[in-house]
Amino acid sequence: MAEITKTAEWRALENHFKDIKNSHMRDLFMSDPERFDKNHLQLNDFLFDFSKNRITDETKKLLIALAEKADLKDWRGRLFSGEKINFTENRAALHIALRNRANKPIKVEGEDVMPLVNHELSKIRKLSEEIRSGVWKGFSGKKIKSIVNIGIGGSDLGPSMVCDALRPFGSEDISPYFVSNVDAADLSQTLEKCDPETTLFIVASKTFSTQETMTNAFSARDWFLKKAKNNEFIKNHFVAISSNEKAAEDFGIHAENIFVLWDWVGGRYSMWSSIGLSIAIFIGMENFEQILEGGYEADNHFISAPLEENIPVMMALIGIWYINFFNFSTFAVLPYDHCLAKLPSYLQQADMESNGKFIGRDNKKVCQKTGPILWGEAGTNGQHAFYQLLHQGTQITPCDFIMPLHSNYKLADDKNDHHKILQANFIAQTQSLMIGKSISDVENEMKNEIMDNPSLKNLVSHRIFEGNRPSNSILFESLSPKSLGRLIAIYEHKIFTQGIIWNINSFDQWGVEYGKQIAKLVLPKLESKQHSETFDSSTNNLINYINNNT
Repeated sequence: MAEITKTAEWRALENHFKDIKNSHMRDLFMSDPERFDKNHLQLNDFLFDFSKNRITDETKKLLIALAEKADLKDWRGRLFSGEKINFTENRAALHIALRNRANKPIKVEGEDVMPLVNHELSKIRKLSEEIRSGVWKGFSGKKIKSIVNIGIGGSDLGPSMVCDALRPFGSEDISPYFVSNVDAADLSQTLEKCDPETTLFIVASKTFSTQETMTNAFSARDWFLKKAKNNEFIKNHFVAISSNEKAAEDFGIHAENIFVLWDWVGGRYSMWSSIGLSIAIFIGMENFEQILEGGYEADNHFISAPLEENIPVMMALIGIWYINFFNFSTFAVLPYDHCLAKLPSYLQQADMESNGKFIGRDNKKVCQKTGPILWGEAGTNGQHAFYQLLHQGTQITPCDFIMPLHSNYKLADDKNDHHKILQANFIAQTQSLMIGKSISDVENEMKNEIMDNPSLKNLVSHRIFEGNRPSNSILFESLSPKSLGRLIAIYEHKIFTQGIIWNINSFDQWGVEYGKQIAKLVLPKLESKQHSETFDSSTNNLINYINNNT
């Protein structure tokens, strides 16, 4: 395919942008009473409202044409068929097989992977039920009370986010903890809350050689053995999730306690796999399977819905419209549910690790911007932190506002109705970002104040809001395992769609590895306190300064 920026479809969007770039959403709503009806989509109880965007019917038509030009439908089929679309690593990207609830055959190199997936699910069920029921005991005969997941990146962010989000569904007898940072503070603060006799460690590393993960794992093992005093007891307190069975066994983990992670499962797409073991233990296997059901529901929608009625596709196209034509570089995810506080961090990896690329599938440098800088915070906390920039900043940031209709938490005798207040703020922010506040609105608002004190007229300009700042609104019934699974899978497919249109491989992450390679060269110099002259003057002097002062 020709470079996407050189296609007639791209040029049509450029011309269209010139025509509507100065249009205000206020006017678009006033001129079309049916704007919401034409610009929202539903998947069961999942509502995606994209009416508060700087788009018209023509914009949508042209964006769909761009997706078709990029052969999105064909690439979508390749993803689901198990083709090795992650060509730089010669791998399929088959996380959809992990949540294939219909159990239809999905083949990689001619082999149906579903028996492998089902076998791991049965292992997850067995272990999670044994721990939750108390059948699995620690070395001293006590029930497991703490689960410590040791991983980093996709081996940490997904399980950590899900366990926080679904805490109301979690066991009252088991506390999940997540250690990822090689900074000793992370592990130390976690171990302070745990008892070696009642703690199970899950060491999650595909290669079982990830420096941060294995450093923490060895330290956790040392901590455990100080109390257990017998390597044989490791079998009661350590399990592994890895494709490197030998390394896990060398660590001391018994073969039956090793869960498989296949090379066709990328780290940031792995919460659906055995990486979700901590989730299954905490919320129960039935609830974990509901997460898979939600993902499967999103998969069916993505693969079958027409592009113009396809939620992930429309999310992706609107994002491309802003990144590549309006030149908006950032994107905010704003969940109005405190339990989803970690969702922006999770999506940071999912999006920026996937699409933060400048080399295309044709091995040439791309000619357009790719992935946005993604950030966010739970509402209403964010309102009192960075929403000032969203409303009046010189950089415009499109936003996704996310909200369940019903909360999983309700205070006794809640006369203040916390959730209604939260919902009011959710709606108000999207409306105010869109409509803004004109100079005449402010003058009328301040009329009496100015009459009493004419000098206050100088403040009018500071209270103006230009508006015309885009947002999507996402609503669903409640934050449940199924709705969370559906939400995450929808974002996965959005990211994939954008990668296809940008002609990049969304499934490798060479940028993650480069810094680690340099760190391996630096570490020996710090360990030996050796004077460094190997690197540039800044790096050398940083090494030498640390060595001279520690």
